[in-house]
Amino acid sequence: MTTSPTNMSPDNGTDDARSFDTQQAEADRQAALEAARSNARSTVDRDSGTETPSLKLAKEYLSLGGRRRSKIDDNITTVRQWEEDPPAAERFWKERVETLPKDERKQVEDFLPTINTP
Repeated sequence: MTTSPTNMSPDNGTDDARSFDTQQAEADRQAALEAARSNARSTVDRDSGTETPSLKLAKEYLSLGGRRRSKIDDNITTVRQWEEDPPAAERFWKERVETLPKDERKQVEDFLPTINTP
């Protein structure tokens, strides 16, 4: 059996050729993975400041300890509350969310954790 010089790629169809192709394919996959990670990081950085008003309200309510949960069934959202909210969260909900028009309130409710999430 003869071996190929190290600076030349092996002949097609040989085990050495398949091994060489696999090494190049792995290097290509690693380069593509790093490019994808870089793109994802830049997208997250770009979009991090684009929260909607509804998402901001939902996050603020939850940060106050709000315990309401949404139930979405056939695109119909209802809100469930098994435990009382802390006073600040209850006040926030009554003053800032319940007073919204129905369609805007639904958008806030859609950002609440669902009854299926822990």
